[in-house]
Amino acid sequence: MAQQKTILRALAGETLPTPPIWMMRQAGRYLPEYKATRAQAGDFLSLCYNPELAAEVTLQPIRRYGFDAAILFADILLLPQALGADLWFVTGEGPRLSTITSADELTKLKPIEAIHDTLNPVYETVKILSQELPKETTLIGFAGAPWTVATYMIAGQGTPDQGPAHALKAENKPVFEGIINRLTEGTIAYLSKQIEAGAECVKLFDSWAGSLEGDDFTNYSIKPMQRITAALKDKHPGIPVIAFPRGAGTKYAGVHAATGADCVAVDDGVDAAWVAEHVQKDGCVQGNLKSSHMVTGGDTLVSETRRIVDALSNGPHIFNLGHGITPDADPANVQLMIDTVRGA
Repeated sequence: MAQQKTILRALAGETLPTPPIWMMRQAGRYLPEYKATRAQAGDFLSLCYNPELAAEVTLQPIRRYGFDAAILFADILLLPQALGADLWFVTGEGPRLSTITSADELTKLKPIEAIHDTLNPVYETVKILSQELPKETTLIGFAGAPWTVATYMIAGQGTPDQGPAHALKAENKPVFEGIINRLTEGTIAYLSKQIEAGAECVKLFDSWAGSLEGDDFTNYSIKPMQRITAALKDKHPGIPVIAFPRGAGTKYAGVHAATGADCVAVDDGVDAAWVAEHVQKDGCVQGNLKSSHMVTGGDTLVSETRRIVDALSNGPHIFNLGHGITPDADPANVQLMIDTVRGA
């Protein structure tokens, strides 16, 4: 059955008559049923660490829309918390972390083998989902890529320009690279456990890759993703990996080969026709409708969806947004997008 799943067929390089579809942040704040379950959990982290409720919010968009894949409900900052960083969420503002900016703070992080004590509930969520998802639905595990997670660990929160991480990279490269290496090893261990629990493919989100220039993009976005991908494929032969170096622009070309990923997810800053010519020639691509169309809807949503499907119709393609759906999206527009893709 596994290889009959459309997402896995696309990841294996097959060009399908209708692209399979899922949506970044598809389990989330735009859905009333998610808000109800979030209220039941009490707070965001309690939801992430409650396997039954985390599985429930993962399943909600599958029940409502019949997406071809479900992505595990969790957060990219659970790994630094498992490594020993303090993590909390400020309502209306987002995550906050205790910072790691010195050699002393780096050495105080927990060893890799200790992360599972914290992350075991996540693996339990995966096990529940692998039993409860419809047989045709692919289960995607995920983690943040090391550079993006490091930017939060170094700054203690999200920043517009990732300035604190760039500053540490310039001023104390041994500590900066120590953080990247620890996160790389931790991500390998974390995703490996997700795969063992039932994840059928995994995705690496490098949300801030676009702020890396020149050799830094290669050294701190691409190479860590390559190390993670190689280690996972060595331990779990055949596991598909999706790489998402968001904001890469023309540097999306060549990411398949450089990372070893089976699929490259692209944001909406690159045109689908360009992606077909320069990225899809190397393998499966995922993307890349602007998430704002989930708010505005209408004829423009339909025409843009059709344009992307058409541009990428001659190679393996997984339809998705170019970034996560936003809380102000209209659930009806999600259905319109799906109907357009499947009827295009």
